[in-house]
Amino acid sequence: MNSMKKILFTGLLLAAFSLPDRVMGQTDYPTLSEVNSRVASIASNGSAELITLTKTEGGEDILVLKIGTGNMDEKPAIAVVGGAEGFHVLSVELALQFAEKLVNDHADVLEKTSFYIFPNMSPDAYQQYHSSLKYHRRGNTMELDHDRDGEKGENGYTDLNGDGMITWMRVEDSLGEYMISEEDERVLVKADRSKGQSGSYSVFMESKDDDDDGKFAEDPPEGIAFNKSLTYKFPVFEPLAGDIAASPVETRALLDYLFEQWNIFAFVTFSPANNLSTPLKHNSSEARKRVVSSILAGDQKINKLVSDKYKEVVSQKAFQQTNQGTDGDFFQWAYFHFGRMSFSTPGYWTPEFGGKSNAEANYLAWADSLGWKDSFVPWTEINHPDFPGKKVEVGGIKPFVMVNPPFEKVGQIADEHTEFILALASMQPSLELYNLEVEDLGNGLSRVSVDLYNNSPLPTHTELGDRSRWLRKIRIDMDLDDDRLISGSKIATLEMLGAYEKASMSWVVRGKGDVTLKVGASHVGFITETINL
Repeated sequence: MNSMKKILFTGLLLAAFSLPDRVMGQTDYPTLSEVNSRVASIASNGSAELITLTKTEGGEDILVLKIGTGNMDEKPAIAVVGGAEGFHVLSVELALQFAEKLVNDHADVLEKTSFYIFPNMSPDAYQQYHSSLKYHRRGNTMELDHDRDGEKGENGYTDLNGDGMITWMRVEDSLGEYMISEEDERVLVKADRSKGQSGSYSVFMESKDDDDDGKFAEDPPEGIAFNKSLTYKFPVFEPLAGDIAASPVETRALLDYLFEQWNIFAFVTFSPANNLSTPLKHNSSEARKRVVSSILAGDQKINKLVSDKYKEVVSQKAFQQTNQGTDGDFFQWAYFHFGRMSFSTPGYWTPEFGGKSNAEANYLAWADSLGWKDSFVPWTEINHPDFPGKKVEVGGIKPFVMVNPPFEKVGQIADEHTEFILALASMQPSLELYNLEVEDLGNGLSRVSVDLYNNSPLPTHTELGDRSRWLRKIRIDMDLDDDRLISGSKIATLEMLGAYEKASMSWVVRGKGDVTLKVGASHVGFITETINL
């Protein structure tokens, strides 16, 4: 790909600290420049190659670390994706620490597996964490007209109480949809009218009606969210999605790169979606649609198997995890449109605490139990120019804290997720040849027979990848002159091999000497056997 250039971060390498000193001394999530410095430091390892895919509208690099040994493109590979959402700064740290641990402590894994690590797919939005104004930003720096009124970014967020954060504002309103939660008076929940509940508040992001259209924060000065810009179920006309699927340069560059990496058999994405704590469930009617919208039955078994391994390795248990993908996200694209095994996890949840059913009430109860005093902005009344004569209060849970743990907790989380990814690598499809026999048939003829075996709990292809005909088939090459082959195919293909499944093959060959049998595909690896006739 002409647009891809290997990056030489010579200056950054000279400035980078040694890994142990840097990680041990770190007290908060890294800035973007610190992220890039650490990526450059990883790339200085002989088993790693650093490539820039493109630059965002904001001028930030979209990077990939290619880690492995030998011919990396002919070994099964796992892609690890961080920064799918800009506010999920933990995801970038998990991808970084996995890469650091991989090159420093697990070089043996690279003999059989290659890794493509995309540390941060949302660098423009990521920087909001360290900005003077903190909020859950998703979009890049493209200028967009989210509310389609002919003006771009004219009605965003306003720090009404001057605390440097965008939280929420609640407005007393007898026709509002929200009420104070019975579980925690600091929390607002939607009134359930079927239960006879009535709302008493309207709720908005902290903002003003700058364009006088009666709406609030509907056109923020940010662009497209990477995790809403993919082609599967692209959310047409929704804010932060853009007008066309894969329109951001970072999304296109990533897809262009991936479409050349035939050896990737699985993705691990750190994002709000989660099919590892709770695997996806097969729905036969959805699976039969022209646009498949359910995991296929065979792939559900894969998801369950890998989910069980995840829960065995990762100690934290998910709290009421229901997000198993949103329209236009990367996690679903990797399965439904790319045909690979695709797994996603936030990496962290607030533990279930105090019997609370509401996620915010659960978080606050847990934070209170730990003595955390800096997680919530108390509701404070303000004078709001757009609500004369009404009581308006600003407050709520602070940005970032529910999805990103305190940094001192990240080490254990990273250790466990590294262990999981390595366990997934150990489960990769593995082709082996058994029962090789050469039978002398007389008259200079020999019958060669052999069993091809997938010695793995995972199949060589997902069911969806096999159905879509996108994944490359297993190719079987018998290297000999055409006039020597009496029966059997010189070149043959095999659709797929299931877990611990075998396929028997045979040929009748004329003459003596050595012939070479090569079997495989990029995403399952290649094996070669020399056969003496």
